[in-house]
Amino acid sequence: TDVVPALAEEWSVDPFAAEIYDDMVWGRGAVDMKNMDAMILAVIRAMRRQELKPRRDLIIAFFADEEAGGVYGAQWMVSNHPEVFAGATQAISEVGGYNAYIGGQRVYLIQTAEKGIAWLKLLARGEPGHGSQLPVDNPVVRLAQAFTRIGQYQWPQSLPRATHDLLAGVADLTGIEFTAENYGQLLRELGTVSRFVEATLQNTANPTMLNAGYKHNVIPSSAAGYIDCRYLPGEYETAMQTIKELAGEGVDVSVEIEATSLESPYDSSLVTHMRQAILSEDPEAQFLPYTLSGGTDNKSLSRLGIDGYGFAPLRLPESLDFPALFHGTDERVPVSSLRFGTRVLGSFLLQA
Repeated sequence: TDVVPALAEEWSVDPFAAEIYDDMVWGRGAVDMKNMDAMILAVIRAMRRQELKPRRDLIIAFFADEEAGGVYGAQWMVSNHPEVFAGATQAISEVGGYNAYIGGQRVYLIQTAEKGIAWLKLLARGEPGHGSQLPVDNPVVRLAQAFTRIGQYQWPQSLPRATHDLLAGVADLTGIEFTAENYGQLLRELGTVSRFVEATLQNTANPTMLNAGYKHNVIPSSAAGYIDCRYLPGEYETAMQTIKELAGEGVDVSVEIEATSLESPYDSSLVTHMRQAILSEDPEAQFLPYTLSGGTDNKSLSRLGIDGYGFAPLRLPESLDFPALFHGTDERVPVSSLRFGTRVLGSFLLQA
């Protein structure tokens, strides 16, 4: 569930053996997101064994297909079995609740927003012909030009609420003035977590795949390319219009996968319970909201009016480049972080 493939030859361990050494669990999904799955299972098992009753009903769902857009997982469940989630008002998922080190303080980031996803197909058509002839209307060239314009486009900055509040919080913790001119300096204070945050200051559109032709000496009649677009809350129409303009004449743009952006309130009782659960284990903790540049299955649940948050609590050592391990080689998480997260998650799920 929610795990990308792994090339074993690139790893120093078997990526699917869940080996433990150096006090870490190594393997694909150790960070994204079998760690959260394991913590959930451990907490629910303990609740059942100890006959502990949470304050409200809990719906535990493990979805397939998240890494492919969720069409056959969360989207399918929401469309075909919404009754499973009847009465639910809030959901927690991955990529939040872990800590960064900012201004010498341990700050836990609560994910309250997500950029939207638009996986796009660009299709250019032209005149087929012999590869030795002078080009007349080569769709490969037209597509390459469209890709270059889109890939090099400088999107204007526009901070969603959670990113604004995060950078404002970093400014408070470090004494750096919170101005647009200082965004870069504030991002550097986040350390490696800036990998997640920097892309939430603007829309993005990255060319990722090309498909054209079938023989070296044949100019094809069409060429296809694929774009991974991530748009800020409220900017879907603007992003799509910009990409169509950049693609230019003779290139059709279609949406293959689209999943909405999310913004949930930070000043909610649920977030209060998250903070309390972490403080019970780490009394010196600080907290800030943030926007996720990627996406989770909370996008699908939002269609049922459910507010979504990222809260997979982990206390991490400062030396670990946690964001780099998402989809990376030698993915690993400290055993102590999992034990911490399981205690926090258990307290949270009982009291929330």
